Amino acid sequence: METTVLSTEETKKLAQQLAQTLNGGDIVALYGDLGAGKTTFTRFLVEALGFDNRVQSPTFVISRKYQGKGNEKINKINHIDLYRLTSKEEAAELGLSEYFSEPTSVTLIEWPEILEETLPAKTIKMHFEVTGENERKILIKR
Repeated sequence: METTVLSTEETKKLAQQLAQTLNGGDIVALYGDLGAGKTTFTRFLVEALGFDNRVQSPTFVISRKYQGKGNEKINKINHIDLYRLTSKEEAAELGLSEYFSEPTSVTLIEWPEILEETLPAKTIKMHFEVTGENERKILIKR
């Protein structure tokens, strides 16, 4: 599916739509350049899933976990940012694949390219492209 969002409000609506389809154990890989809207989308998705955590980019800490009431299917969100990693080995040492088997969590991965070969087949892939000041083209592959 390909869509174009013209504002942050439309990005929020897209996150709400995706949230309705997610289940525990799902993985969402977010691709796109700096400033493409990956973290903004993540913030809206976390909110749409029923969490009230403050979402910050985990660029320097690699991973953040959001816990809260969530919903009946999802009680934790793993937010991973691989921008600073330089090798598959470095990613493997962090044990990130453990997140992929958590049955009641959703895992969101920004800059997932380094893990591309090891992402589960069921991973939802979202590609963000800046097409205007507030406009983004988003391609979703399930």
